Amino acid sequence: MADISKIAKEMARAYDKSEITMHGSSLTLPDKEEIISILGDIKKLMFPAYFASGEAKGDAITFCEPLLYSIYGRIKKQISLALSFKEKDVGDKANEIAERFISALPGIHALLLTDVDASFEGDPAAQSKEEIVFSYPGFNAIFVYRVAHLLYLDKVPFVPRMMTEYAHSLTGIDINPGATIGEYFFIDHGTGVVIGETTVIGKRVRVYQGVTLGALSPRKGQSLAGVKRHPTICDGVTIYSGASILGGETVIGEGAIIGGNSFICESVDANAKVSIKLPELIIKSEKKK
Repeated sequence: MADISKIAKEMARAYDKSEITMHGSSLTLPDKEEIISILGDIKKLMFPAYFASGEAKGDAITFCEPLLYSIYGRIKKQISLALSFKEKDVGDKANEIAERFISALPGIHALLLTDVDASFEGDPAAQSKEEIVFSYPGFNAIFVYRVAHLLYLDKVPFVPRMMTEYAHSLTGIDINPGATIGEYFFIDHGTGVVIGETTVIGKRVRVYQGVTLGALSPRKGQSLAGVKRHPTICDGVTIYSGASILGGETVIGEGAIIGGNSFICESVDANAKVSIKLPELIIKSEKKK
């Protein structure tokens, strides 16, 4: 049998040598399952007929008020845990952030309704706006991003990324909570979409599956923290499947159309149409004897 005692000692030495906290009670972290549960309650608040049909009875205010109190108390606790990772005496700060968060939810609701409109207008396969709210993965990813972005702006550790990575795991759509995204945003199909932290997206932008809005030279790592390294996408741009647009100085002008599988590392003028040359198709058949 393996020498368990020896292996345990090796692991303990590895803990001691590690640059990150590996063992002990000093590490405080938010609760992942609680974060997911809070997102579920926020979704109930935003769209009760779809996600809280058994609970949303009677007067709307009677439904909303206790739910808001619950969300406020629970998110404040998770914010406090996250802030405590590097700070002390975080109670007042956590309370202020939680108050700003809860106060911003009506505005997030209004933004999400524009995203529903954009999805319905942009997808002829959509049978109703209700279908989009209830079942579209792109809309779900946008919902989580818009909630997480509030906490990102207040520099809350862990929680915003926990939220968007949860959405990523469900939808295959990776939106960094730091991205700035305008109203009427539509992600069609969505699988494989990546939107980086310093991306700026204007109004009425449409993105298809497999699109990457990424950075150049990630080899520089932490030296680029806080630097604009992802592209700016102006109002009314459409980006078709498989396109990659990279770099913090890259600007895609208003109304431009980016064709599928394009690889772009420089700015594009407003209303331009960008496409790649189709490869030559060669079909070889066996010769008849």
